[in-house]
Amino acid sequence: MLSLASTLSFALVAGMSIPVGALISTNKRLRSYCCQHEIDSYVSYFGGGALLAAIALVLVPYGIEHTTIPDATVAFLAGGIVFWQLSSWMRRRRNTISQFLGMILDFIPEGIALGAAAATGSNTGYLLAALIALQNMPEGFSAYHEMNSGGVTKIKLWVIFLTVPIVGPLAAWLGYTCLSASNHVLGLIMLFCSSGIIYLIFQDIAPAAHLKDQDFPAMGAVTGFLLGMIGTMLIHCCPVNFHMSAI
Repeated sequence: MLSLASTLSFALVAGMSIPVGALISTNKRLRSYCCQHEIDSYVSYFGGGALLAAIALVLVPYGIEHTTIPDATVAFLAGGIVFWQLSSWMRRRRNTISQFLGMILDFIPEGIALGAAAATGSNTGYLLAALIALQNMPEGFSAYHEMNSGGVTKIKLWVIFLTVPIVGPLAAWLGYTCLSASNHVLGLIMLFCSSGIIYLIFQDIAPAAHLKDQDFPAMGAVTGFLLGMIGTMLIHCCPVNFHMSAI
């Protein structure tokens, strides 16, 4: 079982991939190369596919195992509705605060899910942290360019990008300590988070990654899901190899 300290550390590392992606985006030559060769689009799809794998193979199976059909239905629908309303509110605001909230909107349920998964005593926390980090990097890459083009000063940009990673450990702490009191509650939380992440994948990540008349980048979603599938199989088939001592 991951200790609380280990869980918070993994969440922080996963969040740090956001400013790393932003740092890469500051290099105009590298950014131009990535855009020209469709690498940024491919990686965004890859991150979306990896998150979808985490939902389909880790979060939802745990949720449906420990909840009833009525409870699962309510929790799943509630997650989608809540994140739909939050996304709509931020789109109407269009200011620096809403842009900051937009960046952390998907990181919050991811962090909660990571903390909750770690609290179950399984090794899926390692996999979730890796998949979240893979998704966060292209998000930081594209968000920096978008916010910089929107007139946000570089100082404000880096304050935002260096603050975002802190949200991960806070969300993970919430999932680990407050929302994992019972398997039933934990299952509901995982379904709620799964629904919210699914909404954000198809509302934000996939549309932003789409390139007109370009078909190949969407293969990133396939390879991202494949990575998550292989990781899940390795954890279940070879749990000893993934065991780490609690910190």
